[in-house]
Amino acid sequence: MRMVDLIEKKRDGQELTTAEIQFIVSGYTKGDIPDYQMSAFLMAVYYQDMTDEEITTLTLAMAHSGEMIDLSSIKGIKVDKHSTGGVGDTTTLILAPLVASVGVSVAKMSGRGLGYTGGTIDKLEAIPGFHVELSDEAFMRLVNESHVAVIGQSKEIAPADKKLYALRDVTATVNSIPLIASSIMSKKIAAGADAIVLDVTTGEGAFMKNLDEARRLAETMVRIGNLANRQTMAVISDMSQPLGEAIGNSLEVVEAIETLQGKGPADLMEMCYILGSQMVVLAKQAATLEEARAMLEEALQSGKALAKFREMIRNQGGDDTVIDQPERLLTAEYQVELPAKTSGVVQKIVANEVGIAAMLLGAGRATKEADIDHAVGIKLHKKVGMSVTAGESLLTIYANSTNIEDVKELLYKNIEIGSSGTEPELVHDIIS
Repeated sequence: MRMVDLIEKKRDGQELTTAEIQFIVSGYTKGDIPDYQMSAFLMAVYYQDMTDEEITTLTLAMAHSGEMIDLSSIKGIKVDKHSTGGVGDTTTLILAPLVASVGVSVAKMSGRGLGYTGGTIDKLEAIPGFHVELSDEAFMRLVNESHVAVIGQSKEIAPADKKLYALRDVTATVNSIPLIASSIMSKKIAAGADAIVLDVTTGEGAFMKNLDEARRLAETMVRIGNLANRQTMAVISDMSQPLGEAIGNSLEVVEAIETLQGKGPADLMEMCYILGSQMVVLAKQAATLEEARAMLEEALQSGKALAKFREMIRNQGGDDTVIDQPERLLTAEYQVELPAKTSGVVQKIVANEVGIAAMLLGAGRATKEADIDHAVGIKLHKKVGMSVTAGESLLTIYANSTNIEDVKELLYKNIEIGSSGTEPELVHDIIS
């Protein structure tokens, strides 16, 4: 088998066999296939697409290129949740303890962030002492005892994906449905969960800018998961404006605590109930979504969910007193208000540009090697559809520098105020 023949075959729009795809993934992972040939293959896929069977084979080959996590020693159905990303996406910090508090096992491996703010792991590291690296034995013991643990992704999971993503990033082949779907699902399948709930975001702050693209990605990933014997469903959610009010690592931890206390933003809480209900049903802890939601609402109102978050923090070495004193996490040197220049109704908040503003403050990474400042970020006081008067604060900037004029200018450019505005629909579709 020769790589040049397979490049030509895909270039001409033909379907590759299982053996051919496995040859490509294995050869590239081992270094037998050079970057220049893999780049040509990725571009052929970008233009010619792949069938469902090809995408599933590619996904499984990437998943099996490294460690396949065995969670069979954890009792019950293990449910994972994955978001395709956005701005102010704090859902995992809330969902993990909330769902675990009703008896669902959440054995979650998460990554670090590249872009607007940190990933889930970066956010958890804003909690003093929190350990994101645990041995396999400790990880599984905690989930068996407490139903929840969230740790960093093993370096041995899907090494083919790491190599391919780095190459896609520099060859203009990132935005390809087969390549996006196989990248996400290879890691989810290798991580060992029995069921997977996907939050596929769409809008300015999401990778998929329009609904049709998001729907196709969601449908593709659901098919891959089910063909790989994982119960899989997807929620297509709106990311035209940031979810919740906080953008920044410590700020998002505080928002998660407030939400688990029943005081969080309405859109973030609703998103957690929607995703959490699906997780509970897939774990067979409830027969219907309505029953599952009632269980989650009771867990939050009774304090069980917050107690589970406290337990999770303590179990992983963190300082759980931040639950009672979350203001201890707000350590940015400066808090600067951004007043509205005119009165009216907020018509638009361009999510990705607000995310870039947070990154300029230091809340995210422009490169994988960059450090994150956990303290900085943005707290929105107005969302789309809310009225505002001139001089009233639109948001608070948390900064460790006074040199933030470029951040303020970027925010003003991307928050539009007019005579009317409508709150966007939170969920566009559910693919099951």
